[in-house]
Amino acid sequence: MPKAADLIPRHAHATITAALADTRVVVINGARQTGKSTLAQLVAAEHPESTIRYLDETGTRSAAEADPTAFVRHDGLMIIDEVQRVPDLMLAIKHAVDLEPRPGRFLLTGSARLYALHKIPDLLPGRSETVELWPLSQGEIEGRTDNFIDAVMAEGADLTAPSSALHCPDYLDRALRGGYPQAVARTDPGRRSRFFESYVSDLINRDVRQVSDIERPADMRRLLNTVAAQMATLVRTATVSNALGLPANTTKRYLDLLELLFVTRRIPAWSTNLTTRAVAAPKLLMVDSGLAAHLAGITQRRLHRPDTPVGPLVENLVLGELARQLTWTTEPVRLYHYRDRDNVEVDAILEHGAGDIVAIEVKAAETVRAEDFRGINHLARRYGDRLTAGIVLYAGTQPLPFGERLRAWPISTLWML
Repeated sequence: MPKAADLIPRHAHATITAALADTRVVVINGARQTGKSTLAQLVAAEHPESTIRYLDETGTRSAAEADPTAFVRHDGLMIIDEVQRVPDLMLAIKHAVDLEPRPGRFLLTGSARLYALHKIPDLLPGRSETVELWPLSQGEIEGRTDNFIDAVMAEGADLTAPSSALHCPDYLDRALRGGYPQAVARTDPGRRSRFFESYVSDLINRDVRQVSDIERPADMRRLLNTVAAQMATLVRTATVSNALGLPANTTKRYLDLLELLFVTRRIPAWSTNLTTRAVAAPKLLMVDSGLAAHLAGITQRRLHRPDTPVGPLVENLVLGELARQLTWTTEPVRLYHYRDRDNVEVDAILEHGAGDIVAIEVKAAETVRAEDFRGINHLARRYGDRLTAGIVLYAGTQPLPFGERLRAWPISTLWML
């Protein structure tokens, strides 16, 4: 385990601590190499009676498979790393926490969405809380609070956004770096590229095979490259299937696997019962912009070419930051996108549980024009006061007003509040 002084504090730490105080089983779920094991070790250090068991170790895994009931027997906090490796443990854990329903019994980590794995027999409904751990946010990397969503949902367009010293090249640097801790630690682009390539190889040859049988691993690699090239756009299975020459059912299964393993996230389309014009296709988010750029062949040298998809890369960075913040917001907020059949679109919609919405457009440009608010103005006319703020996040430095409830703010506002 790295020295505590070298670790980047995670916002999820406080959430996990709070959950263990009132919940029997807490699950840290997320992509491989996001720091789940390290975070679990930090939690263990705060619980002197805890024990950690790693199912990646052959002997430990064999013991868990041989006698799950005995394996989970412990008086303090038990931490089980990569719990999806032995699905039968879930029933043993359920039995243990039903016999002794005190909080803080188990902390589990997993690199797949456990609720979607058919091999896992019971996901402890009413007994567990899941904390999703994403790659590092920009605020975590820079030691900031990452409080944008809570702040904008509370204050709307009245929120005071800070000015920024960052320009488009700075955001592109952050997008190419991504948020995997090992990638962040590697300042040399060549070494970072080696990390991403190793990550993809392990993902296909290890993680995918743990959760599903795939006939041709090379097809999964081609699919990864294809979806990365379509980051931050609408994803339709038929389109991807035709591009790869794969059967539609195989393509759908592979796309589902990528989401199961936290490589991608589908952002659903937003609509209300007041309209039937919204397009149902989800938008595809690559969970890590650095991995997406690597798979799409976007490098520092290629950034200077006019055909490089800079806009989608920056949009993927912004959507990823919003999705990360949803895992620690204090208010019930969900993330959507909007696009109707007239191709009026808004990159992101934040909807509060009470019904208020904030519309967000993302621009990689360092200037903003009134027409950049076209989609937001469409929503304002249609939904009136439900829209509490319409924001263009752009690569410029100054927060600017563009009319009632309309604002242009620097992208860095996401992690500066």
